[in-house]
Amino acid sequence: MIEHCVFLKLHADADLVELQETLDGLANLQEDMSGFLSFRAGANHDFEGKSPDYPWGFIATFADSAALQAYAQDPRHKALGSRLVAQCIGGADGILVMDLGIDPPEDDIAALA
Repeated sequence: MIEHCVFLKLHADADLVELQETLDGLANLQEDMSGFLSFRAGANHDFEGKSPDYPWGFIATFADSAALQAYAQDPRHKALGSRLVAQCIGGADGILVMDLGIDPPEDDIAALA
């Protein structure tokens, strides 16, 4: 399983209605994409004070890397991603992405060693 974690460095004047519509659009992709298991989004409360530059984020869960790749290549995802890029400081550079392998197979563990 892959947890696709995305953190957004939004412009101070980012349109939160536009942001929510974009996030809703991403969430709706799971309705007809095999292996797209869940989508959660929200404001960063930054309780530890380690990520104040990233006020919003989301986590999309995929069954495997093939499902994540299908999502990444989907034209709807690309269009919605462009909307996110427009709201972030530095464009695409204002988006931090981490793809975490959950219960990785032995090959993933060996690759990290």
